[in-house]
Amino acid sequence: MGLKEQLHKDMQTAAKERNSLALSALRMAVAAVQNREIEAVTRKEMPQGGTLPEEAILKVIAAMVKQRRESIGLFLQGNRPELAAKEESEIVVLDRYLPKALTPAEIEAAVREAITETGAGLPSDMGRVMKALMPKVTGRADGKAVSDTVRRLLAQQG
Repeated sequence: MGLKEQLHKDMQTAAKERNSLALSALRMAVAAVQNREIEAVTRKEMPQGGTLPEEAILKVIAAMVKQRRESIGLFLQGNRPELAAKEESEIVVLDRYLPKALTPAEIEAAVREAITETGAGLPSDMGRVMKALMPKVTGRADGKAVSDTVRRLLAQQG
């Protein structure tokens, strides 16, 4: 069963169990995936009636988790802990669909491998390294953490 089908199935289960928090988070995820599919068809990235690949669905869910993490910080700054708690609960629901996150050591190892693979040695090679690296870590690592690590390791070499 694909990720999209799993989201639909879990959404139905949450509705039957009257789990409003999970149902809300899953409805938003399904809607975001459908919106991304519509965008892809409009941009002629995929045929009408096509389904997003698993990697693209993971990107959508990862973006939703990232948005919620940013919202938590803003809610806490605005002294709204109840809204921050709701966002945190939605993250727990969405995290089940994402692969296990990479540790900083695993990110560094992947970056070192990509640097070796691309033959990069200067900070100006960052684009090449990121291009080779991102498909391997998408959905498993924050892009900012990855780019910071690439920048740091290339600066050490150059």
